[in-house]
Amino acid sequence: MTSGDGDGDGDGDGDGDGDSDGRVGDVGRTGPSVGGLALRVVLAAAGLAALGYGVDGLLSMSRATRPSNAGAWLIGGIVVHDALLVPATMIVGFALSRLVPAPYRAVVQGALLVSGSVALASLPLWRGYGGSADNPSADPLPYGRNLAIVLGVVWAGAALIMAHRAHRDRRNRRAHRKRTGRQRRDRTGR
Repeated sequence: MTSGDGDGDGDGDGDGDGDSDGRVGDVGRTGPSVGGLALRVVLAAAGLAALGYGVDGLLSMSRATRPSNAGAWLIGGIVVHDALLVPATMIVGFALSRLVPAPYRAVVQGALLVSGSVALASLPLWRGYGGSADNPSADPLPYGRNLAIVLGVVWAGAALIMAHRAHRDRRNRRAHRKRTGRQRRDRTGR
């Protein structure tokens, strides 16, 4: 007896190969496991507890935290994200899809993601916010130089990964040509 997918293989996915692909409509697939559901509930509860703790600290220590400033930062962050970061990310993604070959695209995307995250997280340090001229120990390190070093390491790693992929692809193409050339000679008897 076959499933109602019309391909006669009995797996319910409609592709005729006899194996279940994990798609909606697969026979026997009922949803997340009990353990997976329990983990989701625990993580959601922990996240909500941390959020509640943060909001309580923000509001109960208002002299130190200045809730109006925090609200302005939150709203400003949403506006900057939606008005600047998302369009810039879309433009960069579009440019990458046109300019960077497919085998290297994920590596460049990862390096850009890490570079942007590190630069944004260290922005107050390398811009010198929070430091003062009369207290040199407030910002004691050359953060701009250190950021350049970290970004150099990230992009050197990305270049190594891309070089490895290029070498592997050349080696595989050479081996494929050698195999197909040998197969042609075997068939022709030369």
